[in-house]
Amino acid sequence: MEQVHFHEVGAVDSIVDIVAAAFCLDKLGIRDVIIPSLTEGTGTIRCQHGILPVPVPAVLNIVQDEKLPLHISGVFGELVTPTGAAIAASVCTSHQLPDEFSVLAMGLGAGKRKYECPGLLRAMIIEYEESYQADTVTLLETNIDDSTGEELGFVMEKLFEEKALDVFYQPIYMKKNRPAYLLSVLCHEKDRETLEKTIFCHTTTIGIRRSQWQRTTLSRRNMTVETPLGSAEVKICGDRIYPEYESVKTICEAHGISFREAWQMIQASAKAAM
Repeated sequence: MEQVHFHEVGAVDSIVDIVAAAFCLDKLGIRDVIIPSLTEGTGTIRCQHGILPVPVPAVLNIVQDEKLPLHISGVFGELVTPTGAAIAASVCTSHQLPDEFSVLAMGLGAGKRKYECPGLLRAMIIEYEESYQADTVTLLETNIDDSTGEELGFVMEKLFEEKALDVFYQPIYMKKNRPAYLLSVLCHEKDRETLEKTIFCHTTTIGIRRSQWQRTTLSRRNMTVETPLGSAEVKICGDRIYPEYESVKTICEAHGISFREAWQMIQASAKAAM
């Protein structure tokens, strides 16, 4: 580990790309980034390490780990750089464009290399009225009859830490009338293997079932609001406002008011700020 060092990704131009992208997204107030796919070229490219195939290993590792859709075009050359792939993986929130939308603004960025097609990156700021989102989630399930309550409570905490969308238990009866629990975990497919390893590590299960489920959800985003008693986090789902539990709890304990009073105050502040 002490001999690991950055090569081209540590160059000034890569750092400028990363900082500039982060600054632009923050300055423009972008909440969601839709990337239907990354369009890559073919052939080889020369770098500090010699001649590498396109897509280069760093790009392949990023798209594999983050489950980014990759489209291989007929253009000879590198169209997706490791820095570009890393930025896309960090900011992408969806791969599905809405059926209809309005374009509020558009920007183009040009590269230096000469290809048989223009080396341009185009970004659009769009607006649409659709408040519902459709996606597919993975359901993991397993029956457990010989883990303690402490173990089950601990594994739930670990699963949420590792990006599970939801975790819940249901009491069931197994063979020989043994009381047991059905552990259910909802997650994105890209997080499935990590969550399965956690379940195997921290419970006594010897098998996990999995299935794909389609769902429809309200569009959601997080927002920080200022209240008369301090800042608080809220979740906006469609036109509904849900103050976050930890923020409500903090204000209750700091100012000696009831949970409902704090909740209503935060919700009112959020409505006024929208």
